[in-house]
Amino acid sequence: MKRSVYAKINWALLVVRQTALKMAVENTSNFAVRREPVAALRAAGRLALLFLVLISGSAGLALPALGQADAANGYEVKAAFLFNFAKFIEWSPGAFATPRSPFVICVLGPDPFGNVLDDTLQGKTIGDRAFTVQRLKDKADARHCHIVFVSYIESAHLAEIVESLRGAHVLLTGESNKFAVSGGTIEFTLEDNHVHLTINTDAANRSGLKFSSKLLALAKIVHDQARPKEE
Repeated sequence: MKRSVYAKINWALLVVRQTALKMAVENTSNFAVRREPVAALRAAGRLALLFLVLISGSAGLALPALGQADAANGYEVKAAFLFNFAKFIEWSPGAFATPRSPFVICVLGPDPFGNVLDDTLQGKTIGDRAFTVQRLKDKADARHCHIVFVSYIESAHLAEIVESLRGAHVLLTGESNKFAVSGGTIEFTLEDNHVHLTINTDAANRSGLKFSSKLLALAKIVHDQARPKEE
């Protein structure tokens, strides 16, 4: 239960932080308001603290470090993101065999999550769809998944993985450096001990996935590394 609440807290903190940054940028059109980013972030901090107090008070939990990833490189937060991706992405009807077919989340290669991913998704549903977690050794098995997390070791074969999933409605996620610009869809990064997202919209389009504007607002947007520049 603690893991689930902590993951939700980190998700909420990221939303608050990114919203504050967006508001700050939108309000820096002249010199007189250039101090507003700091004020916006402070306001976001107060809002996040209030949220944490309410959550911790109702759940009887001690407060975790504000917005920080855990010691194991933030895998509780990343597991929560994988669940939320399923909520904030519009999936093609062809991605599921039946209206009740589950969301299949797969880990390709050595699993860094341990039991965290299973615990996070246990009992979770979106509509009539439950979640199942599978561990894969062969990239050829990934086409039946909806979300694939590529382990750091397997990222060395990312080009082959991307090619093997061509035409499949699969969200490809990972955490290796330049994962997104190299053809992955969503890259997890750790900055200042916080988990951030980088989304390659070219890869999303190839997979036929439509991202919610709320999800896109949380991320840095990139394109394929080899994409020709527009004139």
